[in-house]
Amino acid sequence: MADSGVNDAIETTENLPREARVTQLRNMIDTLHIADAIAKEGYLITSSELADLMDVNASAVTSRGEYWAWRNWSVSRVRREGNQILWQLERLD
Repeated sequence: MADSGVNDAIETTENLPREARVTQLRNMIDTLHIADAIAKEGYLITSSELADLMDVNASAVTSRGEYWAWRNWSVSRVRREGNQILWQLERLD
């Protein structure tokens, strides 16, 4: 049942005009470049910033645990500052 959502999203994307699909790809590349810059510079980001980057709810980020992989990066929960959880991205080779 969970796969049907993925399949629906793929079908919806395939039905988009070429220009819209290219725009989506450009947006994805921008997102990946941002993630690379965050990892390269060693920046720490909040759960909500990471969720925005991943295009998911913040609760989906915090429920994943201390250490996990997302695309080409390992994601580590580094520390808590007040009510914020800070995360670090590291590029996987």
